[in-house]
Amino acid sequence: MSVRLGIADHLGWAIAVTAADQAVVDRRRIELVEPGVSAAPIHYESARLDVAATAALVATVRASVIRASSAALDDLAGALPAPVVSLSLRFWPPDFPDDIAVQRRAPYEARADAIMYRHLLAELAHARGWAVHCYDAKHVESQAADRLGERADEVLLGPRAALGPPWTKDHRVALAAAVMAGGGP
Repeated sequence: MSVRLGIADHLGWAIAVTAADQAVVDRRRIELVEPGVSAAPIHYESARLDVAATAALVATVRASVIRASSAALDDLAGALPAPVVSLSLRFWPPDFPDDIAVQRRAPYEARADAIMYRHLLAELAHARGWAVHCYDAKHVESQAADRLGERADEVLLGPRAALGPPWTKDHRVALAAAVMAGGGP
């Protein structure tokens, strides 16, 4: 047996849903950055800083994200009944700029922080030997429903009744992403 982890990320935290054979085995909120550290160094902080200060802040935040996200993923993996084989993350453009000066400008500044989290989560997953899958948040639920056919409501909506709240759209998206990473009919 193995499990697949779907992530619906936000700035500084994420909903993590782990599934085995399309059934939820764990769901939780995980912290992606340490307390007291800016969750959005480009979007919220860079307007008051010059490029060098923004780059220094981003480096500090990245280090914090690596520590906090590593701890969260290790805690999660340690609580699961089987090894994690994949991590699913929201898609990011492969040509998104790395240059901080460019990221500070529209249209990039609104997405730079979220993409930083996804990059780092992908690196952490690879370091653990997990495959990384990307998904389109707007379409992953309908794609999973198509794949699941008649079982779609049971798999995607059933955990709300079985596990109780919370079971939000983020939970459904994360589960749908894990289901899509599993392949199959």
